[in-house]
Amino acid sequence: MTDFPLAGLKVLDFTRVVAGPYATRMLSDLGADVLKIEPPEGDVTRKLGNPVEGVSGYYLQQNIGKRNICVDLKADGARALILKLAAEADIVTENFRPGIMDKFGIGWDDLSKVNPGLIMLSISGYGQTGPDREKAAYAPVLHAETGLIARQQQIGGGQATDIQLAVADSYSSLHGIVAILAALRARDQTGEGQHIDLAMINVLHSVDDYAYWALEDAWPKPEENSVWDAPDNRKILITGDMKWIWVIFSTRDGVADPTPEGADIETKVRMRRETMEKHILGHESFAALTATLDRLNLAWGEVHPFGPAIYEQPSVKANGVVVDVTDDAGNPRRTIQSPYRFSKSKSGIDTDTKTAKRGEHNVAALQDWLDLSDEEISALADGKALISA
Repeated sequence: MTDFPLAGLKVLDFTRVVAGPYATRMLSDLGADVLKIEPPEGDVTRKLGNPVEGVSGYYLQQNIGKRNICVDLKADGARALILKLAAEADIVTENFRPGIMDKFGIGWDDLSKVNPGLIMLSISGYGQTGPDREKAAYAPVLHAETGLIARQQQIGGGQATDIQLAVADSYSSLHGIVAILAALRARDQTGEGQHIDLAMINVLHSVDDYAYWALEDAWPKPEENSVWDAPDNRKILITGDMKWIWVIFSTRDGVADPTPEGADIETKVRMRRETMEKHILGHESFAALTATLDRLNLAWGEVHPFGPAIYEQPSVKANGVVVDVTDDAGNPRRTIQSPYRFSKSKSGIDTDTKTAKRGEHNVAALQDWLDLSDEEISALADGKALISA
């Protein structure tokens, strides 16, 4: 792994579900030795979706490439084991509710005493000290409370429903990586580690490119719909302000203005949109339409149905988005490759990579990290601190 940018870094990973596992999956793809600490009952995402022989594609995607030990934090000897691992780690990640790590005696104060250079990332819904610190905060909760769900309904119409992407979790993982790398840089300069308190509610507001509409109390945004019916029973998205698209069609493609003189704004918008709809559908084929849009330098994308076919697009194949791997039951599976492409360094997983079974590396990882003997590992297993799958 020496050609990987983060080779040599050791990550002790307590995260589960989404906010955190995605961050540590990417750290692993960049070369870090990520050791997932899984509870005896297993990460709940092992059972999500449509598991193949008990193996969840979701769990595979978020955790492939990591090593795995299974620890019962309530058992005698578990705290001492975690403190020893933290003393060897560069990074610890966790996304429990605030205070849970402290209850087990492995919070920031405990871990930083055994390793002053440690960097610890804590992802939570509302932060470690806020008034809602103990509130359960899965991604949909944050989507609701930051206005994303209501805004999506207002713009798109229909019933208020959650966004079908764990935006809060995914962005929190990515900002977690940014914070970790910044803390590593600071440690290079000072030799000191630090605790990162990352609140998902802060993350969502920081990445919201619509924030100024609320900050300036300018909402609601004018209604818009950039998706159009297209020839060959297909749908197409043409991005850009509708007024600009109309200017392009009318001045560069000969589309006549249907609105009568003196028409009000509402009438102009409705009639011009109807005319554009007819113009788009008037092309003899989808290919003819996209040729027109390319000639007009209008950015477009076909609205593909969600399913396996989205991975058959030329750019997806050319960029190696999908990789063939093996799950922890030995089945051939497909998953998503990390997006990093360096001019010199390596990244990502290959076809030899597989998902670890719960507790698969109880022996190997503890020997590598702590140089424990077989007898010491057996004693942890006998005491039920270390669990085999």
